[in-house]
Amino acid sequence: MRPCLALLLLGSACTAASSGGDSGVAPAISEPDPWDPDATIRENCFPGIGDSGLGFPEYDALGVVPGRHCSGTNHQDIDGIEKVVFLGDSITAGTPPTMPDDVYRAVLTRSLQTRFGEDIEVADCSEFGARTDDYLPTQIPDCFEDIQDKRTLVISTMGGNDTFAAATEVMESGDLDAATAVLERAVGYQRDAMWWFRDNEDLLFPSGVFVITGNVYEFTDGTGDMSSCPLASNLGFGGTIPEIRDAYVYINEAFLEISVETGTDSIFMLEQFCGHGFRADDPDNECYRGPDAGTWFDPTCIHPNTEGHAAIAQMFLDVVTE
Repeated sequence: MRPCLALLLLGSACTAASSGGDSGVAPAISEPDPWDPDATIRENCFPGIGDSGLGFPEYDALGVVPGRHCSGTNHQDIDGIEKVVFLGDSITAGTPPTMPDDVYRAVLTRSLQTRFGEDIEVADCSEFGARTDDYLPTQIPDCFEDIQDKRTLVISTMGGNDTFAAATEVMESGDLDAATAVLERAVGYQRDAMWWFRDNEDLLFPSGVFVITGNVYEFTDGTGDMSSCPLASNLGFGGTIPEIRDAYVYINEAFLEISVETGTDSIFMLEQFCGHGFRADDPDNECYRGPDAGTWFDPTCIHPNTEGHAAIAQMFLDVVTE
């Protein structure tokens, strides 16, 4: 990780230069045809992304097995689900102006009910502002107080607020090492949470438990153009900071390594949202997906809009179904 990482998280000087749809499920990126078993994940699923040489997560050396849908990994054979539990942050909890029925949690629940039956049990322990240190000892104990007698699927998004916590550390203390330590602790908390499910599987989940998490996305389409979001300055950040990639490379590679270690799955939110941020209409952007790609973020800059929530629901569903 570069030493200026914590500053760039703030949108501060490092090398910075000043400066609604339907509620259905959006289609995922099409499977490459043909799929090249000798190619990297990025070559098969996200050609062009990262070719600038500015950095993008590389998962292959970590042992990540991608699904051919390119929505996420394929580490578990998920079947027979009787209960779905949502953990995580505001992406999972949902935020205005997206309507409650259009947040990915609601869209995905409907799809899972279609697949596994209308009578599947659904629980939600996600909360606005949650960080990885909220997994234990709050969210997980709140949702799993007793032995789970149903075959369980756990869905979660987490990590974005940890990134902002690192930025706050710099704002309040100016301590770059402390800010870097925030991200390192976030990875540790993520690892502890994922291992909790595996360590307690036989005792608390006799019928089985599957876990799918999201990796961490960003809204600049890989450009570091923090001011591309119209309300960025109102929210306290701005400028063009290409090094922002360092944070996402670090935390996403670490999160995917944890998925491999624990035999859990992850969806590729960073990669799938790249080209649907606030530079979606820039044909020179390496993530450019065409003139009709559209933006998947709402005016808060960091939360999905209706289309973004639909896309996240589809990514999770793809991982479940392959």
